[in-house]
Amino acid sequence: MRVGVLGCGYWGPNLVRNLFATGRCSTIECFDASPKAMAKVLGQFGGVVPATNVEALIEECDAVVVATPVKSHHALAREALRAGKAVFVEKPLTASVAESLDLVELATRKHVPLMTGHTFLYSPAVRKIRQYIEDGTLGDIHYLTSSRENLGTHRADVNVLWDLAPHDLSMLLYWLQEAPRRVAAFGRACVGRHIDFASLHLEFPSGTAATVGVSWLAPHKLRRMVVSGKQRMVIYDDTASNEKIKLCDSGASLVEAPASFGEYQLTYRNGDILSPRLETKEPLLAEMNAFLDWVEHGIEPEANVWIALQVVATLEAACRSLQENGRLVEVASSRFEARSVQTTPAAAAVAGD
Repeated sequence: MRVGVLGCGYWGPNLVRNLFATGRCSTIECFDASPKAMAKVLGQFGGVVPATNVEALIEECDAVVVATPVKSHHALAREALRAGKAVFVEKPLTASVAESLDLVELATRKHVPLMTGHTFLYSPAVRKIRQYIEDGTLGDIHYLTSSRENLGTHRADVNVLWDLAPHDLSMLLYWLQEAPRRVAAFGRACVGRHIDFASLHLEFPSGTAATVGVSWLAPHKLRRMVVSGKQRMVIYDDTASNEKIKLCDSGASLVEAPASFGEYQLTYRNGDILSPRLETKEPLLAEMNAFLDWVEHGIEPEANVWIALQVVATLEAACRSLQENGRLVEVASSRFEARSVQTTPAAAAVAGD
């Protein structure tokens, strides 16, 4: 398979490296408008073939990977889809729900795969937490919290929400398998014109709540999530070299018949803490293999279009909340609430649709 990569800046070389690691690409072709970025990727990977322009890369390749600034995702992905090519777009899918739906509808019409790069969904730790939720280990989920902070890098094209929050939102959607109903956001631009720290409050139809905090202005790197269930709780620290997950046998429950009016009516449990053994495979390599599996065999990835659409819809609603002083805003997901967009274009093509 010939795979083309558009964009060789910050993340593009990582995608190229993992495409090579799959051992499934006959040719990897790259293009970037920056001669410096092109020189870097060509020097780093001897087997890369340089493309003369975007149009040539799309014409010559079977699948196209888009790793450019968010504002260009829609136009580049649309051009590749119109040419009938499978497309992988780095997160977030586009800069608006309207643009995302346009790509989904075009991919469905052309019977070609369209996948978004929500890499954390291929992390062994994230998958383990999904297992804990599905098998009832945690019990009913009360709430989730997430903190994603570091010092920089301030981006010129998007605010901190569009840069960092897609990671956390994609994991919440993957774990809960439901879309947020309403979102409220607070933040401010401390340095420059873009908001560089923000906090989101999410309400889900099941009653579960979540908070997501993101910042480019923290003195340390923090990647931490907590899932609180009725039976147990999970702490997920992605910066930890070992013990990324800690399953805590902790919780609180009401005392049904207190002995007296003044007695505390809650009992607390602090039991064992378990850190499960996890695989050590690279999530990005698993993600690239999942994309190629969809292209070659019609196997839809777990990082599906429903998650990509919901992430964009939540971010769009959050930005509207920011503009309206933190008002709770409905997430505009009614057009894909039923998850009909999960229908796999490639599978339909394989079936002879």
